[in-house]
Amino acid sequence: MIRVLVADDHPIVRAGIVGLLDTEPDFDVVAEAASGEEAVSLATAAQPHVVLMDLRMPGIGGVEATRRIVQGDSAAAVEAGPRVLVFTTYEDDDQILAAIEAGASGYLVKAAPAEELAAGIRAVAAGQMVLAPSVATALAQAARGAAGAAGAVDGGGDPRDAVGPAPRLTPREREILALVAEGMSNPGIAARLCIGDSTVKTHLLHVFEKLGVSDRTRAAIRAMELGLI
Repeated sequence: MIRVLVADDHPIVRAGIVGLLDTEPDFDVVAEAASGEEAVSLATAAQPHVVLMDLRMPGIGGVEATRRIVQGDSAAAVEAGPRVLVFTTYEDDDQILAAIEAGASGYLVKAAPAEELAAGIRAVAAGQMVLAPSVATALAQAARGAAGAAGAVDGGGDPRDAVGPAPRLTPREREILALVAEGMSNPGIAARLCIGDSTVKTHLLHVFEKLGVSDRTRAAIRAMELGLI
């Protein structure tokens, strides 16, 4: 069972999320929080595997609560620490970057379908990073903007040079990365391409090594920065 803590300051919204998660046989909602402080406290007391975190809440807010959960006492309370999946209505670039930098393992928007939320929780619990496609695009654009600014300061040139030379990826690796950037899970990619799940994982491990990253989300963002997908 995946133990989930739901943190949202709107009682009706929170109840709706809990009701939705209760329909999934492998989820156990172990606690609910109405503020950032309460989320931090319950992340230690309830020992969830995944904290489903809204961003704008009373008190310290979702970004700071995420930072404290990932880096604080709650990380020692659960083996490998609880993972935070941001679930919010906001797609502001600054908010997205702040949440990821605080240690969030994923960022989904509340307009996402129920099956995407469930899949996101399972992926985060399994140690993967999950980003809504629109969020991944926003992060890639922000990264490209930063690279372009760096190139301008350095005297111009191709902005991609600011993030290093592009490695050589095979056509299959590019194909898989493009599907990752669309928000697809490893099993979904395997079904789409008619290959085994283990084959997808092997290709991604090769991609991680080539791009110098440690997870699928950063691999997709890096590939977009370099113009590989």
